[in-house]
Amino acid sequence: MRISDHERDAMDLRTTPVHLGLGSRANPVEGFTWDPEVLQAYSAAVVADGAEGRMVMMFDGDGPGDHWENHPAGDELVVCLSGSVTVTRDIDGVRDRVLLGPGEATINPAGVWHAVDMEGPTSLLSITATLGTEHRPRTGPRPTERVGTPGPQEAP
Repeated sequence: MRISDHERDAMDLRTTPVHLGLGSRANPVEGFTWDPEVLQAYSAAVVADGAEGRMVMMFDGDGPGDHWENHPAGDELVVCLSGSVTVTRDIDGVRDRVLLGPGEATINPAGVWHAVDMEGPTSLLSITATLGTEHRPRTGPRPTERVGTPGPQEAP
């Protein structure tokens, strides 16, 4: 994984996200994967941008998401490009669901655990505050509970 200089050719945001940093910089993130080592390298490479750093990425998928996530450093914008998606937020143990169709968007507030379920083939665009992002499996404790604290199980 490396943060590269400006790309002159077309990029596929599904495989090469773009990091938006301080000073209105936009840099492709080459070799990005969801591997923990790559995520750690990305975090280290952009740490100077602090809470202002953002990742812009597209996702294609179909079906329920397998994890909850939380972005404590800032809000996340999720845009449905095609298909249909339900964004579920867990706010103090209360579930809030938003259904999005093509061209519709929602904002996941900073510090709120959320999950995404795609209703058939769907494409999403996200602009995410990356500093301190956390992920938890969809099964196990509710996202607002600490690991080791008994809690209801969440079906994927």
